[in-house]
Amino acid sequence: MKNHAIKSYALVAVAAATTIACNPLSNMTKRAEEVTYSVTPNPLEMHGDSIEVNISGSIPPKFFNKKVSVEVTPMLNYGENETALDKIVLVGEDSEVEGQKIPYEKGGNFAYNDKIAYADGMDVSTLEANAVGMYKGKSKSFPAKQIATGTIVTPMWAMDDDMPIIGADEFTRVVPMEQMATINYLVNRSNVRSSELRDEDMKALKSWIGEKADHPMFNFKGVDVVAYASPEGEISLNANLADDRANSGANAAKGMLRRERVEGASEKDFYATTGKGEDWEGFKSAMQASDIKDKDLILRVLEMYEDKAKREEEIRNLAATFEVIEEKILPDLRRSIVTVKGEKTSFSDEKIKEYSTANPDTLTVEELLYAATLFDDMDQKLTVYKTFANLHPKDWRGPNNIGYVYYMQNKLDDAKAEFDKANSLNPNNGVVMNNLGVIARANGDNEKAMEYYESATGAGAEVGNNKGYLNMLAGDYQESVSNYGSVKTFNAALAQTLNKDYSTAMQTVDASPAASKASGYYLKAVISARNGDKNAMLSNLKSAIAEDASLKAKAKRDAEFTDYKDDTEFQAAVN
Repeated sequence: MKNHAIKSYALVAVAAATTIACNPLSNMTKRAEEVTYSVTPNPLEMHGDSIEVNISGSIPPKFFNKKVSVEVTPMLNYGENETALDKIVLVGEDSEVEGQKIPYEKGGNFAYNDKIAYADGMDVSTLEANAVGMYKGKSKSFPAKQIATGTIVTPMWAMDDDMPIIGADEFTRVVPMEQMATINYLVNRSNVRSSELRDEDMKALKSWIGEKADHPMFNFKGVDVVAYASPEGEISLNANLADDRANSGANAAKGMLRRERVEGASEKDFYATTGKGEDWEGFKSAMQASDIKDKDLILRVLEMYEDKAKREEEIRNLAATFEVIEEKILPDLRRSIVTVKGEKTSFSDEKIKEYSTANPDTLTVEELLYAATLFDDMDQKLTVYKTFANLHPKDWRGPNNIGYVYYMQNKLDDAKAEFDKANSLNPNNGVVMNNLGVIARANGDNEKAMEYYESATGAGAEVGNNKGYLNMLAGDYQESVSNYGSVKTFNAALAQTLNKDYSTAMQTVDASPAASKASGYYLKAVISARNGDKNAMLSNLKSAIAEDASLKAKAKRDAEFTDYKDDTEFQAAVN
């Protein structure tokens, strides 16, 4: 019995040894270091609110047993936490398990992609590949292998910089103004009849001159007179006649101006007179607008005469045939057009500010709206905008600009109520759409905000800025850069950095308000680190820390500086 027991134990030991020898997982785990992994990018990068992981692997020849399957699970370790990513299953050529086949003789490659939500602390992390092999119901773990270190979280530096848009004034310091009247003449005459001076347009001109002469901020600049003759007379006579009519029209205007004691009205160079001769183009236009039968045929025939004298003769014949030509078309062509010009100068800025609060109805619409821009204090601006809204309740700019101030004062509910009011006065106005988008974004509804911004396209650079910010938050850096356009802000430079346009990003941050701030210096340190420029990185990092000492701790953790973590100068800067 004793010999029998010894033999039994021996058989068991041999069987166990044979099983171990025949299990290919042992050999595979011993050669595990021959399996290579490449992570792109390394360090990992945060995009939007997630981290995308791209892994490619290479299996050496005669490594992967034909009946083995291996589950590879990437594991992100950070602090005391770990997050498992989706696994990838690799299988031998004869394995019955579903997965990516790896040839035994030649070996093979595999690729992997997954995305996980970013969580606090993932900036300092390691990515490991944890593999478990299976063969005939047995499993064996491969040694864990670190394949990436750290996560770049530079997108988290995006700063809230939503830009509302003010309803702009159209104020101009000097406003050109003019009034026009037409004087008609009898055939072959150039004298101004008294009946013409009593026409409505001449009476309106006279009244306008009187009104402007009494206005202390108005200056008359001159008179232009353009005169014509009807095209049925002789060419030479018509040319002289047009000149004479221009002069008589100027004299008529001169009389009105002198009666109002307008300065310069007696000076010759105050008047510009132009005689245009016969008005053939005016004749054609009047004919086309008339109800004369066969008018198109008549005009084509007249245009066939290259000899202007012959054409004039035919027009006279037509006038004798068609009474409407003689009575309604030709008389209106015998005219001079008198235009009196001047400029209205606005009040000084000091007066505009004074009147905006003391006597606002003294100001024009645009002057009052402009007045708000002269105040730095938001409450004073708000007072002017409320006054504007009361005096001009149908103008959308009133509530829009009130809403603008409320937004700047962080009174979001009040701002939205005013923007809604502005939208009711001028629906779908791009400026208002942008501002409603700003409110939606502030309330956390990025999708609705983008809808508003799309409706606001073309309303100003602010819209592009706001769209660019949302694009950056979503991880679409190329679209973000496109929408920012020529905007020079920290966020625009950050978007260019994330889009790997480093030279442009450096120029943008230098031209931005952040250029001499801690944030600007830190971003330039990041750009320099990515460019491999150690000296520029250190210089900018030191400047950033000098402005904000808390950035020492950030730089220590920041995966942007992975290549410099062991550098003595870098360590000196951050310790």
